[in-house]
Amino acid sequence: MTTVTGIDARGMQHCETTALGVLLRHQGLDLSEPMLFGLGSGLSFVYWDAKNMDFPFLGGRVKPFDLTRNLATRLGLELLVQETTSPRRAWDNVTAPIDAGRPVGLQLDSYHLDYFGTKVHFGGHVVAMYGYDDRAAHLVDTEQQGGAVSTSLTSLARARAARGPMTARHRSFTLTAPHDMPAPQGRIVPAITACADAFLNPPIANLGHRGIEKAGRLVRTWLERTDAPQRDLPRAALLMEKAGTGGALFRNLYRDFLAECTHLIDSGRLRTGHTLYTEAAVLWTEAAALIQEAGEAGDAQCLDRAGSLLADLARIEREAMQTLSGLEGP
Repeated sequence: MTTVTGIDARGMQHCETTALGVLLRHQGLDLSEPMLFGLGSGLSFVYWDAKNMDFPFLGGRVKPFDLTRNLATRLGLELLVQETTSPRRAWDNVTAPIDAGRPVGLQLDSYHLDYFGTKVHFGGHVVAMYGYDDRAAHLVDTEQQGGAVSTSLTSLARARAARGPMTARHRSFTLTAPHDMPAPQGRIVPAITACADAFLNPPIANLGHRGIEKAGRLVRTWLERTDAPQRDLPRAALLMEKAGTGGALFRNLYRDFLAECTHLIDSGRLRTGHTLYTEAAVLWTEAAALIQEAGEAGDAQCLDRAGSLLADLARIEREAMQTLSGLEGP
């Protein structure tokens, strides 16, 4: 068995920040999960629906792996990404750094992992791998998936080779921190303003504050959008509240990031942004509960109320991001 020593196998709430935490703590950089999420400008919104989809998808973060790229750029980390269509080369790309004493990040389809209880395809899942033997790979996943976990090498190979939405070609990556890395606190303001600008100026109406407005209009039609509302609406609510989002479709994580920032930077804009995202997080949880109730009871009035909450959320988050976009830091 080959295992990287000194691994802090701490599972967090979101998969990508969990993996980043493992890789960075091994480099001697221990940041909270909200700080990782915020420095990676992770917050966003997407309302996605297409003819080949069974049901609309609500997303509360940037695309898979964008958070990792953003964080590496912001902190001046060396990000080495490897992709290949060859399963043999993909395995070599993982074992080489582990054999050299370094954990590796992997992007894969969580459907195939042995320990995953919910069998739903998600090709943007990220884990940290820190060891292997003849039969199994040893990983760190989110707290709800068990933290330090193992999966068979055959299941890992299937997960890495999967094709479909959000998948990557056997993607693996390592992070290296420079010896003279500046304090992360100095990168907070650029991370916040970049996130705010992207949210306020989405290229299409499905994204950012415009996407939340669109969701507020279309969520009212969701009972007609599906033949199985008792399955699809509670599942959508679960994704908003429980499926690795930190609750409230990642708004809880961003609220906590802003709270942590207010202890580091004295700014009225920061405090206002934190107050508004505290309000938004509560409303997102209420909206998820209404969507779940609508599916279980077939009650269209619940969806009307959820739509009204989403209209309020579009306004609140737009105001928050307008405030934060004008942030000036040290």
